[in-house]
Amino acid sequence: MLTTYIKFSAMIMAAALIVGCQTTKPMNYASKKITGLKTPESVVQAKDGRIFISEINEFGKDGDGQIRVVNNDGSVAVFASGLDDPKGLVIIGDYLYVADKTKVLKITPNGQVSVFVPATAFPNVPYFLNDLESDLQGNLYVSDSGDLFNTGKGAAIYKVAPSGEVKLLIKDIQDARVKAPNGLLADDTGNHLIYVDFTSGVLYSLNTLTGALSDLAEGFGGGDGVVHHSSGVMYVSDWKNGKVFSVNMMGDVTLVRSGYQAAADIAITKDERYLLVPDMKAGELDFIPLSSSRN
Repeated sequence: MLTTYIKFSAMIMAAALIVGCQTTKPMNYASKKITGLKTPESVVQAKDGRIFISEINEFGKDGDGQIRVVNNDGSVAVFASGLDDPKGLVIIGDYLYVADKTKVLKITPNGQVSVFVPATAFPNVPYFLNDLESDLQGNLYVSDSGDLFNTGKGAAIYKVAPSGEVKLLIKDIQDARVKAPNGLLADDTGNHLIYVDFTSGVLYSLNTLTGALSDLAEGFGGGDGVVHHSSGVMYVSDWKNGKVFSVNMMGDVTLVRSGYQAAADIAITKDERYLLVPDMKAGELDFIPLSSSRN
């Protein structure tokens, strides 16, 4: 476990440092919290400093989802609307990609929405597309948490090429440990993918070339988001218990903050000064200072 984590951390550390430099002067979010959000699920910061938040609104109701943007002056506005149940977000170049129910959307810089990967492009029609991640080659990775509320079947992780072609990486029928994959984290090659499982609360490392799955850490309840800091520390959110944890390179798990109603898909600001935590049930976006993580 330790060797796997150290190798993974080393492979994405350089990329994280490069990306972290590509941002405008950061805002001071130390005492700031964004409120009044409609079931916020995921968050990501663009290189120009703006923060994008996916809002599901009412689960299962098509067309009432949206993407909100927090501008550099602190103002909040709707960036794109008419989505279904938008969840995971990732930015590649100038485009925002969104995992929305059974499809992946692509949104232009002016908020125009199109379907990048339709449900029919997947080997099987997805149940619950959840998180999104990307690598330096422009590939996307998307988790399908499966039929969470009924059979518990259909869990999978897919790779999406820049052309939109979909490849299955792992599925529940291949490995019983794949119960409800959620938060994803790729290294810079895309050969290794860390994910946290919502049902088991276990953090795994998946070799995307061989399909080998390794346990890294456990105890994350309803594991939701996972991100990496250039210091080597990872952060994992627990949706069910409203907590955020850190995981160091030795695999030690430490509670960072509790008290959220539902800590969803987290992110780190480009300057690595803050952890962004959408509290889905509270309708808020919180900012956790991370200055101590550089020590």
